[in-house]
Amino acid sequence: MAEHDEPVTLTLAGIARLAGVGRAAVSNWRRRHDDFPTPVGGSDASPQFSLDDVEAWLIRNGKVDESSAGWERLWPRIEDLGDKDRMGLVVAAVGERLAGVDVPDAVAPSRLTAGERALVEEALRLASRDGSSAGFGELLERWLSTHVRQVVVTPSRLGDTMAAVAAELRGDAGVGHVVDPACGVGGLLSAAVRRWGTRPGMLLTGVEADPVLAGLARARLALELPRPGSEVVPADTLRCPPRLRAPADVVLCTPPSNEREWGHSELATDRRWQFGQPPRTESELAWVQHILSDLGEGGVAVVLLPPAVASRRAGRRIRAALLRAGAVRGVVALPVGAASPYGVGLHLWLLAAPPARGTDAPVVFVDAADCRTTSTGGRSALIDWDVVLERCLAALRGDDAERTARVPLVELLGDETDLTPARQVPAEREVSAVDLRRMWTEFDSAVAKLKDVDVSLRPLTGADAAQEPLSVTVAELERSGAVAVTPGIAPTPDEVQRGRLKPREGVVELLSAPTQAAEGARDHEWLDADAAYRLECEGKAVLTRFGDVVVVVTPFGFDAWVETGAPRLLGPHLYRLRGAPDLLNPFFLAACLRVPANARRAGTHASVSSRIDVRRLRVLRLPLEEQQTLGDVHRRLESFEKSLAELGVVGGRLSGALAGLLAGGRLRLP
Repeated sequence: MAEHDEPVTLTLAGIARLAGVGRAAVSNWRRRHDDFPTPVGGSDASPQFSLDDVEAWLIRNGKVDESSAGWERLWPRIEDLGDKDRMGLVVAAVGERLAGVDVPDAVAPSRLTAGERALVEEALRLASRDGSSAGFGELLERWLSTHVRQVVVTPSRLGDTMAAVAAELRGDAGVGHVVDPACGVGGLLSAAVRRWGTRPGMLLTGVEADPVLAGLARARLALELPRPGSEVVPADTLRCPPRLRAPADVVLCTPPSNEREWGHSELATDRRWQFGQPPRTESELAWVQHILSDLGEGGVAVVLLPPAVASRRAGRRIRAALLRAGAVRGVVALPVGAASPYGVGLHLWLLAAPPARGTDAPVVFVDAADCRTTSTGGRSALIDWDVVLERCLAALRGDDAERTARVPLVELLGDETDLTPARQVPAEREVSAVDLRRMWTEFDSAVAKLKDVDVSLRPLTGADAAQEPLSVTVAELERSGAVAVTPGIAPTPDEVQRGRLKPREGVVELLSAPTQAAEGARDHEWLDADAAYRLECEGKAVLTRFGDVVVVVTPFGFDAWVETGAPRLLGPHLYRLRGAPDLLNPFFLAACLRVPANARRAGTHASVSSRIDVRRLRVLRLPLEEQQTLGDVHRRLESFEKSLAELGVVGGRLSGALAGLLAGGRLRLP
């Protein structure tokens, strides 16, 4: 507990997390119950409540069980420490104790106060009760989200992409030592564990100047790779570089950017500056040269850098020297939003230990800034990491890939030595007369498909309703036995496999609800079929079958559809509605549920983005024969939507081709 007399406090959002409900439910409790705790601080807009008073009220009113929500009840006490570093030390100590690692004196538990040590012991008791170390991950995520503007985290998909590109650069050579000289909380080292961690004798080395981040990374790696081989050293990489146990085979790094006080003056004669002393404004090129000094023979590195590093005039001489030495193998332009800062399209620099006699091999440029897709909820653009990776790997292998180029050195060594991919990758491939005819054929085909659906839908007309149609809620249908509502369940992490799912027998896809776009598109997730069916029999998983209606309810997406393919597992925020065949037509049910107005009525606020109660959604009360007729109409509507989307894609491609021909003076007029 905190070592002061003031009570640990919670906001309304914190109470909602503690009770496992929405914030609106807490507001309702506060209005309806006279004995709800009174605020002890904050403001009218954001009141704060005593944690002890709230816990007692929730238990007394049966809102939580005394033995439940242990981690939720622990976090406010850690948060009450107030200081980012004190909170981080406690979380790091929890992970280190769970992993049983030796801690350097600089970050030893003795630095914790008595109250902080009590918090660590409480966390260990919770972990012992749960029988797992998953609580550390939860605490780490909470700490990172609380200090999201102060701690830079590499998204997992970006880390996996960087590791995959490094593996392609490395080729057939083995990977025995991976280094991150600016590891933060260990995101890229975790990606290395996912990529190479199962290899015997694998070494992982992280260096981090902030001792709190170093402690968090050390605990994280020890839990993810529970065997000797991982090391996180608290040190200032540029000023006091630690001695590595062995030269690096692979370096993955997201170095600090736009630093002015990185040691420019005191490191003026440093032997690492083999390609020229970096100007004060070019700290990123200092990091690049340090990384190259860590590489062993045949070593490779993938480094995330701001786009200005590729073109700033102050760094042109160092860029030219790096090119002549053969240290730069390629540059990849990522889509905006790949990592912090999310408003900038960052670059990946692909580096290699310079060969003894240099090289005249061309440099690979990949412009992946356009690799975006649409989220499940249709509200935001996400990064299509699969396409980013495919484009990078194809370019490195020398395959003909879209928006890539292999540029000879002589063409790069000019006055500017500009390594920006958009300036090196040629414009879109020239459209030939044959290409144009093919596009018109595709457009005509899409129009014909849309016309076919249009013919089947056009006779439908609206009727003036003499009275409000009768409807029934999903809850009422459930009570009558017409439908069974089952919420999705998150399988245990040990059962889940992640990666680029290839359709094959023997696996069952895990379907996840759409989430915030900041993380980008997620990995595909799946389970072995035997494990999935076993978990379903044990009540630990929810599997779909043909004819089930799936409803997704999150603030970032609402939808309902009928499952018509292979069985899938449903994760949290997804619901399976399995209707009685003699009472409900599934396509009619999905048609009623997915209407946005229905979702607004079932939400906690008058907005589709509110928390939606599936059982409050309404369905028309109609005989089965009419349901089947309307269900067929719904299927035609779905075909109409797909045809419209296809026409939009084909039409956009055709319009772009014609515009390009016009702008290039190559459009032949009749």
